[in-house]
Amino acid sequence: MNDALLTTLKQMFGYEAFRGQQQAIIETVMQGEDALVLMPTGGGKSLCYQLPALLKPGVAVVISPLIALMQDQVQALHQLGIRAAFLNSSQTGEQARAVLADLHRQNLDLLYLAPERLNDSMLERLAQVNLALFAIDEAHCVSHWGHDFRADYLKLSVLHQRFPDVPRMALTATADARTRQEIAERLDLTSARHFITGFDRPNIFYRIVPKDKPRQQLLDFIEREHPGEAGIVYCLSRKKTEQTAEWLTRQGIKAMAYHAGLEAEVRQRHQHRFLMEEGWVMAATIAFGMGIDKPNVRFVAHLDLPKSLEGYYQETGRAGRDGLPANAWMAYGLQDVITLKDMLGNSSAPEAHKRRELVKLDTMLGLCEQSACRRQTILRYFGEDAPDYCGQCDNCLEPVSTWDATEPARQALSCIYRTGQRFGVNYLIDVLRGKTNERMQRFGHHLQSTFGIGQALSEGQWRSLFRQLAVRGLVSVDDQGHGGLRLEPECRPLLRGEVSLYLREDSQKGTTRKKRFELAVEDQTLFERLRTLRSELAKAQDIPPYLIFNDATLQEMAQLRPETEAGLRHVSGVGDSKLKRYGEDFLNILRSAPKRSREKPMLTETAEQSLQHFRLGMTPEQIASQRNLQVSTILAHLAQGIACGQVSLTDVVALSETEIADIRKVIEAQSEPRLKPVFEHFQGRYDYGVLRCVLAALQAGSLSD
Repeated sequence: MNDALLTTLKQMFGYEAFRGQQQAIIETVMQGEDALVLMPTGGGKSLCYQLPALLKPGVAVVISPLIALMQDQVQALHQLGIRAAFLNSSQTGEQARAVLADLHRQNLDLLYLAPERLNDSMLERLAQVNLALFAIDEAHCVSHWGHDFRADYLKLSVLHQRFPDVPRMALTATADARTRQEIAERLDLTSARHFITGFDRPNIFYRIVPKDKPRQQLLDFIEREHPGEAGIVYCLSRKKTEQTAEWLTRQGIKAMAYHAGLEAEVRQRHQHRFLMEEGWVMAATIAFGMGIDKPNVRFVAHLDLPKSLEGYYQETGRAGRDGLPANAWMAYGLQDVITLKDMLGNSSAPEAHKRRELVKLDTMLGLCEQSACRRQTILRYFGEDAPDYCGQCDNCLEPVSTWDATEPARQALSCIYRTGQRFGVNYLIDVLRGKTNERMQRFGHHLQSTFGIGQALSEGQWRSLFRQLAVRGLVSVDDQGHGGLRLEPECRPLLRGEVSLYLREDSQKGTTRKKRFELAVEDQTLFERLRTLRSELAKAQDIPPYLIFNDATLQEMAQLRPETEAGLRHVSGVGDSKLKRYGEDFLNILRSAPKRSREKPMLTETAEQSLQHFRLGMTPEQIASQRNLQVSTILAHLAQGIACGQVSLTDVVALSETEIADIRKVIEAQSEPRLKPVFEHFQGRYDYGVLRCVLAALQAGSLSD
């Protein structure tokens, strides 16, 4: 079975090895067992059901609530020569009947269904065909504890009742232990094997800043780090998405708005442009993004605080699905908390639900205010161990300073008390800074002892202080919709002078990161030519460019510069179907590229991170464990270090001189260096990562003759 899996993986999908637990998951389903799969966005969940759908007899039925994702995946499968179709509300009656006809003729490998389409009539149809497996995507939708509960998912336990011999797979990227338990119970998967592959997205850099002219902060961030690149900006309200898109457009950024209140035709047009064209920024509510499979979204920004860490994790996970560096940026303020609590208080939801949501909101605010590693907090929230330092968040790169806020905090608490515990932050700051106006005189607060005692702090510093007092539970926000601050019993020791208080000092600096690609200039020029060709080919077919090849594949082409079909086949993401369809077009550009200069190649950012760990004495296995990557991936990073002359081959791999000479002999016997024939020659004795390191040393000229 192993050979068949690897052969299909390479021929159909263009990959030489599985990632993480993909192979174990696939083998479980191939053996007729059920599986519950938790895998981060971009981790390769869809391959776990797409590949067995090709190898098992019958049709695989994929249940998904995401119309956009269905259409996207079906288009992508068609590019690979795989027979796939979907049934959802976007189709005409004639289109749906054509799909059903293909189903009954056994002309489909995969059928995507919206959960509401799984009615009695559809169940009867499925009973008449040969079924390979059921895959329930976005399985967290079945849980009341999840952030995206959908009632239609409660009916899916019928699959086990009606088709007990058909293996089932439930998949999600976002589920804590309680949600996973509910998924297993509600979908009747209590005996399924669980595969928890981790929540970490090591290519995403997390940065959170206090609001201070947030639109300008957003613009500075985009212009500094992502000019001309695709991104999503999440806003809390529909109106704000439109205002943000209009403002960004006036500043020269290609931006559009997306929210549920727009006409369906407008939403569809905006989504189509975002997918089909490069460099668009979508300002959106959370109505946008579910099922958006665009892999080269280089940043996700939040102009308002998300309601929960689950939501934040899923939304930021839409960045960097291609594995290349991406940013998760957020600006937040105490007013966000007030607005969200008002919305929750005014909702008709049960009180138990409101209490759960308040706890989640407090956790989300805690992530913003902490001084520890952001990634550590996110991973531990989902029950996963994490190192104290990730090197991929603002707090790790710029440790937060603290200041003695004991006396200003006592002044703030006293001001809240003396003004009657019913005023919001803006008014309280006016009192503390001694701002005289009609309202101040009407209430007589210009006569209070706290009037003007806080002039030593700026307005921004006072906002930070009030925000952190709320996070620590020393004050609370009026939940009746007025936004006033009230004292909590926990503040008494501070008011009485029994304890000191140190708070984080908000940084006004922006952590600058390197660009997403660190290609040599000549490789970057070639990469742009390949992207232009990709866009032209995609436009001719009216499909998103990334369905042809994603940026990571084009980057590898630009670096390896193959000139034959055999060489191009070695590039990750190039399978048989795409090689036949597009190979000659891309090879024409690769062959015409100027010969590479003698400059040393440059490291990618993720490779630099692995090298930093390696220099600290960590083994490739230890680095892989810490970064939640495969050992072969870490060896590929170290191979870049070998090619750049930053590390030697013998430091990385434990090979004897004889073994290195034997591998070198097989490599040099080829007209164009390829790893697969070398791997097969030695019958798998050496990992692809080890072979890649030897090839890098050979090409860098660091092996002695």
